[in-house]
Amino acid sequence: MVEKESQLDRIKRISKIPLQIRNICTSAHIHHGKTALTDNLLAASGFMAAKYAGNLEQGMLTWQHSDEQERLLTVDAANVSMVHAFGGKEYLINLIDTPGHVDFSGNVTRAMRAIDGTIVLVCAVEGIMPQTETVIKQALRERVRPVLFINKVDRMIKELKLTPEQMQQRFLKIIESFNDLIEKIADSDYKQKWKVSITEGDVAFGSARDNWALSVPFMKKKNVTFKDITKLYEMTEEERKEWTWKNAPLYEVLLDMVVKHLPDPLDAQKYRIPKIWKGEIESEFGKDILNCKPDGKPAFVITRVVIEPKSGKEIAAGRLFSGTLVPGMEVWLNLAKQKQRIQQVLIYNGIKPEPLDSIAPGNVLAIAGVMGEAGETVTLEPETPFTELKHIFEPVITKAIEIGKASDLPKLIEVLRKVAKEDPSIKVEINEETGENLISGMGELHLEIIENRIKTEKGVEVKTSSPIVVYRETVLKKSGESEGKSPNKHNAFYIEVEPLEQEVYEAIKSGDISEGRVKKKDDKLVAILRQIGVENDEIRQYRDVYKGNIFLDKTKGEVYIGEVIDLVLDAFEQVCDQGPLAREPCMKMKVSLSETKLHEDAIHRGPAQVYPAVRDAIHAAMKGAGACLFEPVQTYLIEVPTEFMSALTGLIAGKRGQLLDVRQEPSGTTIKAKLPVAEMIGWSSDLRSATEGRGVASLVDQMFEKAPNEQQAIVIRKIRDRKGLADTQ
Repeated sequence: MVEKESQLDRIKRISKIPLQIRNICTSAHIHHGKTALTDNLLAASGFMAAKYAGNLEQGMLTWQHSDEQERLLTVDAANVSMVHAFGGKEYLINLIDTPGHVDFSGNVTRAMRAIDGTIVLVCAVEGIMPQTETVIKQALRERVRPVLFINKVDRMIKELKLTPEQMQQRFLKIIESFNDLIEKIADSDYKQKWKVSITEGDVAFGSARDNWALSVPFMKKKNVTFKDITKLYEMTEEERKEWTWKNAPLYEVLLDMVVKHLPDPLDAQKYRIPKIWKGEIESEFGKDILNCKPDGKPAFVITRVVIEPKSGKEIAAGRLFSGTLVPGMEVWLNLAKQKQRIQQVLIYNGIKPEPLDSIAPGNVLAIAGVMGEAGETVTLEPETPFTELKHIFEPVITKAIEIGKASDLPKLIEVLRKVAKEDPSIKVEINEETGENLISGMGELHLEIIENRIKTEKGVEVKTSSPIVVYRETVLKKSGESEGKSPNKHNAFYIEVEPLEQEVYEAIKSGDISEGRVKKKDDKLVAILRQIGVENDEIRQYRDVYKGNIFLDKTKGEVYIGEVIDLVLDAFEQVCDQGPLAREPCMKMKVSLSETKLHEDAIHRGPAQVYPAVRDAIHAAMKGAGACLFEPVQTYLIEVPTEFMSALTGLIAGKRGQLLDVRQEPSGTTIKAKLPVAEMIGWSSDLRSATEGRGVASLVDQMFEKAPNEQQAIVIRKIRDRKGLADTQ
């Protein structure tokens, strides 16, 4: 008797055939049904009891933290693998379930690096929402191809009681707005190519909760009409389950769509690599990752670090772009710049990582024994790392963390380092001098959940301050030339500061211009700056791009400049990290070194002489250029029943907010408003009380704008007092 092949053996076998692999994720606005979908797909491939799938009370299978259970939302991104048969072949589907709440959008950014395609879920009733737009942006930025699943069709039938014709109208409207977004955001080659169409079959619709889905090709295959769908909810639950399992099985329709319309790793890497890796494509390593070569040089990108609570062991999950990984292999971490050894190579069997003897490229997998950060490129020898994982929104809310018992301090520092590893969109600042530990996140919910995890999962009792807002320092006009002299009076630096051009700033933010010191021959940078319209002379003067600021070297014929330029750039970066007004980070400045007077003897122009001179010169120039504080501002889309409109506009006005747009529809009113983050502390509870719990706000955008003049001095004073800065500092 032939032994039945186990699910794990099947996964192992297919993981070696890249043409039969699909790496995908689910992405959507919060509560549009991603996790219920993942659960039902898992149930169909036999990983959990079908009766619990998509059941909020029982809790989703991919929810591994108790706080996800309590709040009924996904916080981390969970990895899952399963096998699906299509057209006589078996396919390995590696799927990552991602969170929809905007505070956790960093997890979505990181998931996108590991995959090639995404199922975007849109609620049939609510349509495209701000967070839907954000996830599409994140996908297209990593050249990940989207397909569309219109979910919660049961609500259209039960609540809105739409006719078959009205349903089709509604679908077409959603598809049209989805395609508009693709045209608006995608790179020019993909604006038309990646649009979805209901006849092609890269759009499906159904209900993840009730476990059914259909696409037009599938309806033709099963002879189902839109009339049959409207009758679904007239049946008893048993009849409905039987009918949908036979005529509209969710897993089959969606996974068929994934296999047919989303790319395999061989195809995807050809166009994704040039976008996410900035090295020399013609090099041996470049060709290996472009072609996903099993015998090529290994290239593994870590997209997520999981720390097992019991053993404290780190597991690094991510994507293997080329080469084969085996346990015991010695590898090089390009960002950490150190050698480490792989202890185990793991592949996901359902949600459980299982060890393998080796693993081929094109897979989403995990390795143990390597301690790296998310975004790390793991190779055999030093190579150009993959581009930095750019998060759509930066952390803007900070809390100071203190411990109850002094003896817990080393434990707290250890825990904070782990937290920053598991969730890199959190910034942790450990200041050993002042003993102040700061943790910055995307919003109040984000910090609340992290704080809770420190207490419950890591077992450290902590107290946190009330939230602090992170400001930016910048300049408003061009300064004159300012001189900075070294303490020994033998060296002088002359510096000018002015606001950076908007186009250059946008290019840095979108990742077209990479951060870092400028290499001698950087053709890509030259091409982008020319396209923006920067003059050739100025392009040649670019020396450093740092946190949205630029440094230019305009000196001519200065003999020793080559020996001190790195020290000058260090000092420039120090000022960018801590500006002169309140030691807050600087943004959007163009700093130019126009002239230097240097001592001929190298011993008289070391770091102790250069740093203070350059810092003083930049500080003085910034003051001459109208240095001021910019505050973080967020744009929200708020939906409320029309009767609460005046209460809401009053709430926004009371928080120094601006109304950008008000739309009244039969279902309620939608208000678009811009609010300063400083006034947003406690926003969720204010919104609940103003609208009796019926208002829903979602974050659309975030930017920095000049804080009002009357607030500048007050805020600067407050920050300086909090940081304990003397007037001379």
